[in-house]
Amino acid sequence: MERPEGSAEDHLGRAITALGSEDFAAALYEWLSHSYDIDNTTMLAYFQARKPQVLFTQSREPKVHERLEEDYLSGAYLLDPFHDLHVRRVPAGLYRLRDIAPDAFLRNEYFAAYYRRTTLIDEIAYVANPAEGVSVHVCLGRDASSARSFSQRDVEFAQKIAPIACALCEKQWGGLSSSGDYTDAALTERLIHALLDEHRISLSPRQAEVALLILRGHSTVSIALRLDLSPQTVKVFRKQLYRKCGISSQGELFSLILPLLAD
Repeated sequence: MERPEGSAEDHLGRAITALGSEDFAAALYEWLSHSYDIDNTTMLAYFQARKPQVLFTQSREPKVHERLEEDYLSGAYLLDPFHDLHVRRVPAGLYRLRDIAPDAFLRNEYFAAYYRRTTLIDEIAYVANPAEGVSVHVCLGRDASSARSFSQRDVEFAQKIAPIACALCEKQWGGLSSSGDYTDAALTERLIHALLDEHRISLSPRQAEVALLILRGHSTVSIALRLDLSPQTVKVFRKQLYRKCGISSQGELFSLILPLLAD
């Protein structure tokens, strides 16, 4: 029996054939989008000591990538749950935003100021680890163009083909390299120095840690668990943080700190 022209299997073959060429990323997206319904893709490489590199993008809704360069790549990526996967060096596989995001992510300022403006409704990502200190994320989204989330069937099938997708990405982008080593401690120290230099605000390391965790979407309870503190102690640090910064809301904290995260 002949395989239907344009089938998912046919596009998988084209993606394999395109390995090592500039056509691979587009061919990969064609295979995935013929396997289950996808509205957009953002393929990124994360490194240890420099900002992410865009490998490929495609979307029907212009707002999805409208502020990718200006906001996300300039520093907001440091608040993103997918970047946290890179920092934690998770195994290759499929990850869904709603499963990995901090408990208050949908209520935090990063989500309101950046993510919601992309019109993304749901997002999954294949995470591959092609080289030491490098992870490639093939993010696939549902946005306002379809106005619906991935179905359970979609996610189950995406999970089923994850070993193939991740292996292809590791083969294609195995030549990427990264130097240095990213740590949250280094980012915290950079934030402390930037606040002091730019605004004459002096934060302790713990106050700066709390600030970053708030902006990443962690609740008081979640921050307490991450830092091995009591919720009441976290509330004290948060109150001290807001007082030193002369602010009264998370929105003001976001506006103050985001420009300082720029590479």
